[in-house]
Amino acid sequence: MNRYFVTVLLLFASNVFMTFAWYAHLRNLAQKPWIIAALLSWGIALFEYMLQVPANRIGHSVMTVAQLKIIQEVITLIVFVPFSIFYLKERITLDYVWAGFCILGAVFFLFRRKLFF
Repeated sequence: MNRYFVTVLLLFASNVFMTFAWYAHLRNLAQKPWIIAALLSWGIALFEYMLQVPANRIGHSVMTVAQLKIIQEVITLIVFVPFSIFYLKERITLDYVWAGFCILGAVFFLFRRKLFF
C-alpha cells in the first residue's frame, strides 16, 4: 500500500484520539478534579501514540520531518474544526478560515518540489 496513504490514514486516526484526549474533558469532566481529566486523557493518548509513532516511521521513509509535521497540522485542523463545532458546540469564525489558508501555504512551500519538479 502507498506509504503516503498509510501515513495519512494513521495520522488521521491518531488525531481523532489526540483531539479527544486534549479537549473532550472540557465538556465531559469539567466538574471533576483536573487530575482525573489528566489521567483519562493520558489513557486516551496511549492509543494516539500507538498510531502516531508507526505513522511517522512509515512517513519518514518518503517525506522529511517538516513535511510530516505540516501534514499532521493539516489533519489536526480537519479533525479539530468539526470536533469543536459539533462536540464542543463552539462557533466557527473567520479565524478558522485564515488559519486554514496559512496551513495550506505551509503545505505548498514544503511540498512544492514534489509537486512541480
